[in-house]
Amino acid sequence: MLLNLRNAVLDLGGPTILDNVDFQLNNDQRIALLGRNGCGKSTLLKVLAGQLALDSGVVKRDQGITLGYLGQAVPDNPPKTVYELIALSFGEPGRLLLQSHHAADDDHEHHAAMSEVDTWTVAARIDKVITQFELEPEMEFASLSGGRQRRALLASVIAVEPDILLLDEPTNHLDLDSVLWLESYLLARKGALLFVSHDREFVSRLANQIVELDRGQLHQYEVSYQDYLALKDKRDEEEQKNNALFDKKLAQEERWIRQGVQARRTRNEGRVRALKALRKDRSARRDKQSSATIKLDAGEKSGKLVAEVEDINFSYGDRLIAENFSATVMRGDKIGLIGPNGVGKTTLLRLLLGELKPDSGRVKLGTKIEVAYLDQQRSEIDEDKSLVDNVSLGREFVEVNGQSQHIIGYLQQFLFDPKQARARAGLLSGGERARLLLARLFSQPANVLVLDEPTNDLDIETLELLEELLLQYEGTLFLVSHDRAILNNVVTSSFVFDGEGRIDEYVGGYDDWRRQRSDNAPIADNKKNSNKDQPVTATVQQVINKKPKLSYKDQRELDGLPELIAKLEAEQESYFSALSDPGLHAKTPEKVREIKIQLEDIESKLNHAFSRWEELEA
Repeated sequence: MLLNLRNAVLDLGGPTILDNVDFQLNNDQRIALLGRNGCGKSTLLKVLAGQLALDSGVVKRDQGITLGYLGQAVPDNPPKTVYELIALSFGEPGRLLLQSHHAADDDHEHHAAMSEVDTWTVAARIDKVITQFELEPEMEFASLSGGRQRRALLASVIAVEPDILLLDEPTNHLDLDSVLWLESYLLARKGALLFVSHDREFVSRLANQIVELDRGQLHQYEVSYQDYLALKDKRDEEEQKNNALFDKKLAQEERWIRQGVQARRTRNEGRVRALKALRKDRSARRDKQSSATIKLDAGEKSGKLVAEVEDINFSYGDRLIAENFSATVMRGDKIGLIGPNGVGKTTLLRLLLGELKPDSGRVKLGTKIEVAYLDQQRSEIDEDKSLVDNVSLGREFVEVNGQSQHIIGYLQQFLFDPKQARARAGLLSGGERARLLLARLFSQPANVLVLDEPTNDLDIETLELLEELLLQYEGTLFLVSHDRAILNNVVTSSFVFDGEGRIDEYVGGYDDWRRQRSDNAPIADNKKNSNKDQPVTATVQQVINKKPKLSYKDQRELDGLPELIAKLEAEQESYFSALSDPGLHAKTPEKVREIKIQLEDIESKLNHAFSRWEELEA
């Protein structure tokens, strides 16, 4: 056991965040901490990292254990350069290393101190992580983009190689190649990991356990993410059933206590005391927060043609964004834009929508186009105005799909209560800001929807609701995202950037693109690296030389895989059903352990079967 939380209580003025909870983190555990926006996930990580004190309870870390923590916010007064940021994460060795740049050659005392704490090993680790993350060491940290700052902060935490890693939304603002590298690194490293993430694919591939923070309580699932979803549904159903039975009994007792005078004369005092206890239990119960009910108005239909692009070229100075790019966008198309940060995805959108003119080539726009835009920087929020003023734009009512709604009621559908709706927007968390922007965006009809990284900071439930909404949306969608799951589930075609001006179109989402391209090489970086080290993604994705035709043995294996997968999934479901029995955990805990071992074995076999199927089909 590396880290232990016991009898933890924390109340920051709203609903209790930690209500007498216990938690422990062991070596080689990779735990995903899940829960709704505002439930306290980031707060819990701060407690474990020692940055926030509990009201009561104990946080204990084993002696000699090192801990690395990545929060969501950029730290106040960060070091000047990227190199300084990473070096100072090592403490005294890093400070000595930075001082060595200014020390005289004959400063024997300083060089002796450096040798004593092995600063040369530290220097090597700094150089290694700078190469892995493709950072420029002398760049001023404050001048970097949000994505580059995130990479530098992540590098500073990873470079130390701590025994425990606490990561809060580590994939936010990272491009796909960086996410894939991080995923591969975290899978290979030794030590304990606790992380918060909205990226379902990242969670699914990385986590070997799930912990859910819900209404002040921690629920631990020693299973994979997909297995957790099934068990969580069963737990929610059981809770609803128990609450309904409790409420029915309470209603019956309330009717009894309100009977006439004769009943009051003869009533059982024990029954009265029991009713008081029921009332107390009901008032203390924290019901599950309702889900957001987002609706989207596609407005008046645009023309059948949205945009027609013929052989366009566009550059910013010496940087080529698009070279001889052609495409036709029709009404109802849902297009994903895939590529590294800074490669020109937003620029292409502006070209497609007529906001920029190409250097050469032609862009023809369709008719009756109404565009709604969600930008990555969340810049449309006025932090000094209330939530109501940010969304209403002077209106008391909004109209969605032909129905008029009061602005307060409309915001409640996005999980903002009336009191919060009149508060200043600057007080919102990252997830709440994302929901507010969606409320603002969807309050106006639009037949062309442009979403630039909409998944950042959204909890998984809201993300899945947004995904369902986009699937039902009848207008045209442009989606810039590094979230593989939403790309796979929503888009009908993808524009993929190679970073050197070439943009190719593929049918389907991220996985479809991976299957269709001629090899499995990584997306090129947005710089040419002919004289540099191999890009970071080359350590993650290897080029696969595909055979033109399957052998007889491989073809037989491919033909038999669907039946094998169906059999394994049936076994998996039977074990899930067994685990959902509360009596099994109480009476035969050894049987529970045996079932979990079987589930891990099946999960491993299923992963291998799916990987083999994809490999053979490719």
